[in-house]
Amino acid sequence: MSKLYTCIIICISILLSFSCSRGDGTVIRGEISNLNNPYILSTYLSSDTLVIDTIQVNNSGNFTYNVDIDSLTTFTLYMNNYESAAVVFADRGQNVKVIGDANLPDLIRVSGNEINDDLTLFKSQNQDLLKQRGQLLVNFNTNRDSDTSQVNALDRNDDLANLNLLNHELTLKAEEFIKENPTKLSSLILISNFFMNSDTPQALERVLGYIQGDVKETRIANRLYTYSEKVNRSAEGAILPYFQLKDYEGDTIQSYDYNGKYLLLSFVSSSGIESRETIDLLKNEYEQLDSSRVEFVSVYIDSDIYPIDYPEHDSITWTIVPEKRSWGSDIVDLLNVQYIPFNILVRPDGTIMERNVPSQEVAEVIRKSIDN
Repeated sequence: MSKLYTCIIICISILLSFSCSRGDGTVIRGEISNLNNPYILSTYLSSDTLVIDTIQVNNSGNFTYNVDIDSLTTFTLYMNNYESAAVVFADRGQNVKVIGDANLPDLIRVSGNEINDDLTLFKSQNQDLLKQRGQLLVNFNTNRDSDTSQVNALDRNDDLANLNLLNHELTLKAEEFIKENPTKLSSLILISNFFMNSDTPQALERVLGYIQGDVKETRIANRLYTYSEKVNRSAEGAILPYFQLKDYEGDTIQSYDYNGKYLLLSFVSSSGIESRETIDLLKNEYEQLDSSRVEFVSVYIDSDIYPIDYPEHDSITWTIVPEKRSWGSDIVDLLNVQYIPFNILVRPDGTIMERNVPSQEVAEVIRKSIDN
């Protein structure tokens, strides 16, 4: 009897170990071409902690990644020293497959669950647009710093214009997909990808209005709804939110100090070439305007340079704010500044008149507003 009992225990133990090894582990397998390194870096959040894993890749670009997760998780696979990345969604016990080209990350196909399958379907339906955009990005990044001649600058401007056109077309395609699939998590992912950082809050609000069913209660949906409310608070036509800053002299400036005047808030860097060009352009615009009716404030966003010593040698005659907390500062979050240089123009009544106004057009925009 004891021998039979022992055998039963052993059998049960073997079965349990076998089921554990097969059922709970998540496996992501892939084949990626044009990898410059024999590894891929994977990042994901686990209990609010960022996990970074190194995935070894063989000479053919094949890899197998085993990971233990308890719920639906978003993995970002970084390739070629962070030059490209692919996003993969996986849940506990799932087998996910990733196939594609590291040089064209937008076209990497992911399968293994409904979210990945839906997003891969969207990629397949818009393959030509995504391929054109991917090639433009490769060309743009390759040529960006290789030559500063005027001809190349014009070529880059053409590439940028074409890139913006392709992004617009893809955004329209994404909206069509979202409208046709209002109950799917993949629609929320597309909203996040194409509308999250847009300067048109009406578009974000519109596509969120398509969403129906249980997905409205998910964490990503709540994040998108919260972000939409935040964007609306700093959108064109909204009242400028209250802010308080320390200028270069250490004096406190507050938003209501500029009541009754046009206010240009210009977010720049002390080291960026585009930011310095912005400052030069704004000097010319400032000279054309009546300083009794207009105020400029330049907010320097520098993540690795402090104290900032560039502005004091720059002959700027308006207020300078060196923001110590850089991208983590309240003013950046409050006004939803996503990149620099970035200009925000405010009317004398405190409403936000125009976001991302071109530096060389500030004086003209203000003059037209005064004339009207």
